[in-house]
Amino acid sequence: MKFLLKNIFRIIPVLFIITVIVFVLVRVTGDPVSLMLPETATDEEQEQLRESLGLNEPLYKQYLIYLGDLIKGDFGDSFRYNQPAFDIVMERLPASFSLAFASMIVATLISIPLGILSAIKRNSILDLLITSASVLGKAMPSFWLGIMLILLLAVHLNLFPVSGTGSTKHLVLPAITLGTGIAAEMTRLIRSSMLEILSQDYIRTARSKGLFEVIVINKHAFRNALIPVVTIMALQTATLIGGTLITETVFSWPGMGQLLVQAVDLRDMAVVQAATFVIAILVIASNLLADLTYRYLDPRIKYE
Repeated sequence: MKFLLKNIFRIIPVLFIITVIVFVLVRVTGDPVSLMLPETATDEEQEQLRESLGLNEPLYKQYLIYLGDLIKGDFGDSFRYNQPAFDIVMERLPASFSLAFASMIVATLISIPLGILSAIKRNSILDLLITSASVLGKAMPSFWLGIMLILLLAVHLNLFPVSGTGSTKHLVLPAITLGTGIAAEMTRLIRSSMLEILSQDYIRTARSKGLFEVIVINKHAFRNALIPVVTIMALQTATLIGGTLITETVFSWPGMGQLLVQAVDLRDMAVVQAATFVIAILVIASNLLADLTYRYLDPRIKYE
């Protein structure tokens, strides 16, 4: 509980720094008024809009107003959608969550058995094949894999929809596309972590006691090998929620990544600030969850 409370208090300055960085970067990209008004707008009309948005104030006053609204949960209204920016972000969040969750399931189902097999059969042909496949999976561009999956499984075999949302079938192809790259990275990490654990003295002791190899691997080795894997999973989950633009574009998936890039392109400041803030909260929460998971996996880890 002390660890949890300490980290919750640490979140406040982190979020403050994030708000400063995002606020400054959004303002230096250009004047959003030029996008919100037609080219025929007069200077007077531009000035009136700038005044209504508070953009004629000094930067520090704009930031104080923004911070005050942020504390109240008000990120402003999107000029493109003409509705509160936070509501728009929260509408896209379930789609991103479902895609990230499905991708992590795919990655876990692929990487855990392959990583363990590769470590157990070290320097064998099977190990070479798994290692080569993981390198290929990591190097393979996600947009190319997505297009190939669409051509094979959606167009030729007609097993899944080409794009869009609405059912579980729509989720399969983008989840495989994203999960493959993550699985490649996790497989190599599990292999190296398992090799290190299998060389430990307590593993040799467990084997000398006559325990079945399955028990030695699953109960004694794999649990301790999971600690670095949990870190990768936490970081990848946060990345999946906020930065899967290419896959979302290929499959027309209405997630956070696509929303954020469109908002940046249009200088929709309210949406950019709201989306970045939500993604920052998710990254911090996933890291905190990973730290708590360490303690469960290895009770010897102490937080002092």
